[in-house]
Amino acid sequence: MATLQEKLGELLPVWRNEVRDFIKEHGEDVVSKVTLSQVYGGMRGVRALVCDTSNVEPDTGLVIRGIHVKNLTDRLPEEILWLLLTGSIPDERSLQALQTDLRRRAPVPDYVWNVLAAMPKDAHPMSMLNTAILCMERESVFHQHYDEGMTKEHYWAETLDDALNIIARLPAIAAGIYRLRFNKGPRIPSDPHLDWGADYAHMLGLPDPTEDFARLMRLYLVLHSDHESGNVSAGAAATVNSALSDLYYALSAGLNGLAGPLHGLANQECLKWVLDTRKKFGGVPTDEQLEKYARDTLQSGRVIPGYGHAVLRITDPRFDAFVDFGKKYCPDDEIFQIVVKVFDVVPNVLKEMKKIKDPWPNVDAGSGALLYKYGLTEFPYYTVLFSVSRALGICAQAVIARGMGYPIVRPKSSTTGWLRKALQGTPVLA
Repeated sequence: MATLQEKLGELLPVWRNEVRDFIKEHGEDVVSKVTLSQVYGGMRGVRALVCDTSNVEPDTGLVIRGIHVKNLTDRLPEEILWLLLTGSIPDERSLQALQTDLRRRAPVPDYVWNVLAAMPKDAHPMSMLNTAILCMERESVFHQHYDEGMTKEHYWAETLDDALNIIARLPAIAAGIYRLRFNKGPRIPSDPHLDWGADYAHMLGLPDPTEDFARLMRLYLVLHSDHESGNVSAGAAATVNSALSDLYYALSAGLNGLAGPLHGLANQECLKWVLDTRKKFGGVPTDEQLEKYARDTLQSGRVIPGYGHAVLRITDPRFDAFVDFGKKYCPDDEIFQIVVKVFDVVPNVLKEMKKIKDPWPNVDAGSGALLYKYGLTEFPYYTVLFSVSRALGICAQAVIARGMGYPIVRPKSSTTGWLRKALQGTPVLA
């Protein structure tokens, strides 16, 4: 058995040498072209980043360290963290050692609760989460040791320390925010006998006599853990991390991006549309009713939330995983039945729209409905849940970046005038 620290200590030198040799041999080879529409379109599709923790191709969906996400749905979030960092699933003893380490780091300092209690009563849950993360920055192991003059070879180890401290505390902080912000009563102490995801569900305090909500929480935390490094949250965090800002700063930056309506709020919009559908028809609509309602939505200039994806051109495998969960644990739930019916009807309507490249559902089309079914009905909190999960990937990417010695992110920008001259064939200065 090896600890996570020992395992990474073995792997990182090997990975660094492999990359150095790779760059030495192919450093001048072209891997991507950039069109003008990509320059103005947020760099979509430009291959200009390295992310070894996960990959998302249009015809496959999320693959974590070479393992398709559909083959990871029965894993614990702690196992996914180990996989993201090392490229392998931990054995039982290594998993137990990691869980023990996380429990040791889990107690949240009292000053965090004091800061949260002092915030406005109507503060957004995401601003509360980011405030909690930032106010703990004073405890950054990386920051402390960097100021003491540590060498580059140790950057990853101190960043891993920060990552484990943050990840260990996030469930209690996020659950505490939920109970404080939505007047759910006092905080619920952690149960040291539970795994990371089940303990989060326990501390939220929602009724769960069958433990199905704990099962859903584990699945949710696995499915949202990582999604390459080019999305807004991971990309923002990676950029800040590349400046050698410590992980408290980097993670907060990424989660601030996750709070945006074009990134992390999608499952709320999907759920609202499903709830509106149920209200309009007084329950589960017929196929004919739903088809007309979908057409009416599109003709009014609105979109059908949860359908389409910036990268995927297939049904998001994470959506499939949520549907499988719903069919097993809550097949009679009306809201879930509408989600399934929308999947049966809406893609055929969207296929008729020539400008729609991807008529298939993404992960957000199903996740909100399941959260709602188990009593998590406060929409503003959904991005906090997303954040707890995405912290696994962001933190893992940060550790690997430090271990590999990746440089500061600094792409070159161009003015519109420069681009006009370059594309018109006029010589321009670099």
